[in-house]
Amino acid sequence: MEVLAKNIKHLRGLKGISQEVLAKELSVTRSRVGSYEEDRSSPTLEFLIDFSDYFRIPIDILVKKDLTKAQDVSFIEVGDKRILFPISVDIDNENLIEVVSVKASAGYLLGYDDPEFIEQLEKIKLPFLPTGKHRAFPIKGDSMLPMKDGSYVVAEFVEDIKNIKSGDSYIVITRNDGLTYKRIYNQIEENQSFLLKPDNPSYKSYNVPLSEVLEMWKFTCSINTQEYEEHELKLSSIIQMFNGLGVELAALKKSIV
Repeated sequence: MEVLAKNIKHLRGLKGISQEVLAKELSVTRSRVGSYEEDRSSPTLEFLIDFSDYFRIPIDILVKKDLTKAQDVSFIEVGDKRILFPISVDIDNENLIEVVSVKASAGYLLGYDDPEFIEQLEKIKLPFLPTGKHRAFPIKGDSMLPMKDGSYVVAEFVEDIKNIKSGDSYIVITRNDGLTYKRIYNQIEENQSFLLKPDNPSYKSYNVPLSEVLEMWKFTCSINTQEYEEHELKLSSIIQMFNGLGVELAALKKSIV
């Protein structure tokens, strides 16, 4: 249980509390906390449950994953035994964006809760972004024209996916299909699902059950890795015009009703 012992000590240190304080919070003796941190004895199930609740980290993560690379205790639990590590910052305390490369995206579902996986991701800084947890994800294919294949979408983590705003575009992480980027329509009240709609009319829309969705990240900005051609820029303008018109017509329809 060496990993667990290191995690208990490290997380307590990150929170800036003594063994005495942690012991009092969890209704145990200081000597028990010390024995667990020094790996002289194994924590009881009751202690693990209380410790897990106190730090909001699933027990299996505490037991299996080395969390000593984490520099903050502000983990975000996203369900299904998944946690999101805190915002990365540079030496000036400026937020950094973790870039999930095409190569790294293949292992994203396996490495989301591994601090070493997150630590190895390239990081960039975009000072104009709003506050929040952002990541950059690679775009494959042309289902979201005018977004080109190979571009990156910088997106902000959505803590409560039930509050997804219909008509906006999101990076969606699903249990079986992995990572995709689509325009989302919230159908939770109707049938406990989301409608994923491509902007490219050559592709069909499809439904994803709420139970299949692991993470959602709301579009903030995009980074193109190649120059647009003239005809593509015209297409972009047309699509934006019709998208805007659709929003206006929807608003007008509501006002009439």
